[in-house]
Amino acid sequence: MRVRFRPGFLLVTCETADEERELQTWASSYPEHALGLMVQDPHTLRLDSLGPKVEACREPINIVWATTPAPFNLISNLAPTPFELSGRHYGSIEAFWQGLKYPDEESRARIAPLDGLAARDAGRDAPPADVIWFESRAVRVGTFDHWSLMERACRAKFEQHDAARAALLATAPRPLAHKVRRDSRTIPGVIMAEIWMRIRRRLARAS
Repeated sequence: MRVRFRPGFLLVTCETADEERELQTWASSYPEHALGLMVQDPHTLRLDSLGPKVEACREPINIVWATTPAPFNLISNLAPTPFELSGRHYGSIEAFWQGLKYPDEESRARIAPLDGLAARDAGRDAPPADVIWFESRAVRVGTFDHWSLMERACRAKFEQHDAARAALLATAPRPLAHKVRRDSRTIPGVIMAEIWMRIRRRLARAS
C-alpha cells in the first residue's frame, strides 16, 4: 500500500488486488466512523476508531417534524404526543402554543386536540397581540415568561408521553438544534433547542 500525506488528511492507495480486498474489508467494519490519530512510537502512527462520526463529533440532531427520522421526530412540537396541562388535554405542543394566540377559551379548546400541520396553521388567523393570557396572568409575547410557558408545556409532554421521553433521552449526549427555513420570531430555534436539552438533563438525572 502507498501512503501519501496531505494537509489535514492522509491517503492510502492499494497497489494490489489483495491489498484492495484487505482495505475494503477493514473499512466496511467502520462505516462513517471518526478516527483518532496517535503516535505509537517513532516509526508507527496508529488510527483508532472513535465511533460513528455523528456521535464522536457530537454533531447536532436537527429536530424538524417533516425531516427528522423516527423516533426523534417525536421531540418535535408538531408531533402527535398528547399531554395534559392546567386541566386541558392537548394533542401536541404546537396546539398549546398556537392556542395561546387566541384570547377566547372557545378557540383554544378547538385548537387543543390538533397536531402536525393543522396545529401549526391554526394560529394564522389569530389577532395580533403583544400580550397573551394564561391562567389569568398576562404574558408578553417573545419574552422569557413566554418561553417559560413553552418549557412548562414541554416538561408535561415528556413526563407524560413515554415514547417522546425515550426519544429525547436517546439523543444524549449529542446537541439538539431546531433549524427551519423561517425561524420563529417569538421563540427562536436556538431557544427551543435549549429547552429540549434542559428537559433532557432533568429527565436523565431523575431516571
